[in-house]
Amino acid sequence: MKMGNNKTLNIKPAQRLDFVQEYYFSRKLKEVAQLVSEGNDIISLAIGSPDLPPSANTIAKLCEVAQREDTHGYQPTKGTPQLLEAMATHYKRWYGVDVNPQNEVMPLIGSKEGILHITLAFANVGDKALVPNPSYPTYTALSRLLGVEVLNYNLREENQWQPNFDELNDMDLSGVKLLWTNYPHMPTGGKPMMKTYERLVEFAQTHNIVVVNDNPYSLILTNKPRSIMQVDGAKDCCIELNSLSKSHNMPGWRVGMCVTNATWVQWMLKVKTNIDSGTFRGIQLAAAEAMTGNTTEWHTYYNK
Repeated sequence: MKMGNNKTLNIKPAQRLDFVQEYYFSRKLKEVAQLVSEGNDIISLAIGSPDLPPSANTIAKLCEVAQREDTHGYQPTKGTPQLLEAMATHYKRWYGVDVNPQNEVMPLIGSKEGILHITLAFANVGDKALVPNPSYPTYTALSRLLGVEVLNYNLREENQWQPNFDELNDMDLSGVKLLWTNYPHMPTGGKPMMKTYERLVEFAQTHNIVVVNDNPYSLILTNKPRSIMQVDGAKDCCIELNSLSKSHNMPGWRVGMCVTNATWVQWMLKVKTNIDSGTFRGIQLAAAEAMTGNTTEWHTYYNK
């Protein structure tokens, strides 16, 4: 059928796009790719991506599962029992924290996905979130996309990039639902300190604010892995995101986790089950192998 003259529809993007730009590292990676295509020898200082593969056992498990005929259907969004058990074991092994695999941990398609799920589950349009300055840009971008007002709190070198709790307590905290924190800190490399985690738990309890600790670097940028969940009472008022991207050389696999109390896990599962349909079984079982097998150099380093 012959159509008339082509005509571009007068469609405008959603107003929420006015508040964000394309992800910073997405832009930088395209710039690097363009320079490389032009013959330049580039040392990229963009997104930190491990250049080594995961352990041989991890890859073997993925291949084994992928070759089976019964593993290619939809998988449970909340995670396979093997993956949940491995995540709980991971927390006990490295942080000494007891996590119920049945209801206190939720797998993520990378911890970045968890930032979206948490914001959707806890914050309404017009609510506020405390975001460190400087910080990982996704905390700010997703808050703005979802209509959450961003309030910055400053991190300073003279304070070892730790929060200034006097300044935090003096802020107008009305309408604040979330506080984002991240140690070892990106981009400054500020170290995790138990006294900071203890103050953050106290802050959450005092002000009725959910503290979210983003913890993907805890096994590679510190001599002693730390978790906010090591503080008494943290599970009742805090959420921790974690990831295999950096620690297990698996950034492209997109495997992360979220640890908190059972009630909050259920709230976030309400969001997650309406957004995705579960990760491929091969990836889930390979991730479980990565976390439970003594197969990478950093295991030996931390077991000394």
